Amino acid sequence: MINKKQKKTTKRKQAFKYLVISLAFIFGGLFFSEIASAASSSGMDLGGVANQIKTNFSGVAKLITAGAYIAGFGFAFAAILKFKAHKDNPTQIPVGTPIALIFIAAALIFLPSVLTMGGKTVFGNNGKSGGIGGTDVVNSTNSGN
Repeated sequence: MINKKQKKTTKRKQAFKYLVISLAFIFGGLFFSEIASAASSSGMDLGGVANQIKTNFSGVAKLITAGAYIAGFGFAFAAILKFKAHKDNPTQIPVGTPIALIFIAAALIFLPSVLTMGGKTVFGNNGKSGGIGGTDVVNSTNSGN
């Protein structure tokens, strides 16, 4: 049997979930309406909008890379603090916690270079990232007919 307190927390969780979903729809709609209005005011077609979004993704990649470096150094600093806490009170802080933080820090710091090396290993030095080039292929095949 569920008591009143559990019902209240369940209702709060559902209300929070619905709030997050509705905010996602609102901000998503605002984002796409802003793109559509910017495209219509500048006279861009759908391909122009796609190219603009593609150029903006390079900034997102740089942001993710910078975030990985910052988070990695943050985890390394936290690991140093946990090692000191383990030294001060070994019974309270197990040694596995700072070791795990060191491994997470190393993974985050070296993540961008590992992804670059992995991409060159799989696709070679001449590998290109995906883009919007399908219309060129369609035009070249149609011009041959």
